[in-house]
Amino acid sequence: MNGVWGITALVLGAMAPAAAQNDSPIGANLETIEYPFPVSYISLQIQGETLKMAYMDVVPKAPNGETMVLLHGKNFNGAYWEQTAADLAQQGYRVVMPDQIGFGKSSKPIRIQYSFQLLALNTRKLLDNLQIDKAHILGHSMGGMLATRFALMYPERTQSLILENPIGLEDWKTMVPYQTVDDWYKSELEQTYDKIKSYQLAFYYGNQWRPEYDRWVHMLAGWTNDVDYPRIAWNSALLYDMIFTQPVVYEFGDIKVPTLLIIGQRDRTALGKANAPKAVQETLGNYPLLGKKTAEAIPNARLVEIADIGHLPHIEAYARFIEPLKQFLAKR
Repeated sequence: MNGVWGITALVLGAMAPAAAQNDSPIGANLETIEYPFPVSYISLQIQGETLKMAYMDVVPKAPNGETMVLLHGKNFNGAYWEQTAADLAQQGYRVVMPDQIGFGKSSKPIRIQYSFQLLALNTRKLLDNLQIDKAHILGHSMGGMLATRFALMYPERTQSLILENPIGLEDWKTMVPYQTVDDWYKSELEQTYDKIKSYQLAFYYGNQWRPEYDRWVHMLAGWTNDVDYPRIAWNSALLYDMIFTQPVVYEFGDIKVPTLLIIGQRDRTALGKANAPKAVQETLGNYPLLGKKTAEAIPNARLVEIADIGHLPHIEAYARFIEPLKQFLAKR
């Protein structure tokens, strides 16, 4: 591993001058990025290492006795829940937003075997540390897969499950050629500000850009100029492999808690889509269809479809996201 690490660091160094035209370094653990709420850390012993997991814990002024855990997606961190957390706290909910290991302000280990079970366990340990017995679990994108795994592992700790445009509603490995961790790593090393923005513009926002979206590009693109970017890219590659090889789609029928699906209908996200045959590409990530199939598979599930919105309802169309969420929670 050390030899490969040295070579890839040299490759990244050769790429850095071109990338630096677009964004400035932000630190491996987002040291230069200020989060919307105070950040705390919990120490976790994982596979022979002591790692730090960052989280925000927003305590309401007038508590209603319930907690909401917000789980971020693959290309994000807890900070993008700012408006959601503030709104829910105003409604009386305690809101906990972890940065999972490998993301945001949390540790990014070089040697780790990622699994959704591990991330769910880490999240449970965080709740234990905060003395929270039960919580509503809301996950977006990859966070939806993690939220599903958490609800399956810890139904007694899950008050309800909310899935906002979760990925993993289909099993890509049955339709898309496998890409190795090394392939993902090489691809991550080639990321630039322009590539990241182009992807988000097309897949998240329907080619309609607003200035407030810039910060989410910056939190990824700033890493590409950091001296520790090989470590960040390696973690990203390991996490992509986890997502691709560990489906949750076959276990939706085992979910035992009330579930809300919020699905932006313009979303066409599918991992590895570009590697699939063209005829297959056209069938992948069909969220209008996938949302319906998932709602049918999960007992006691409610489906809310948001027309003309993509992968990020809580960023792109907040009012249309938060209202059905509040209505769902009011009935719990």
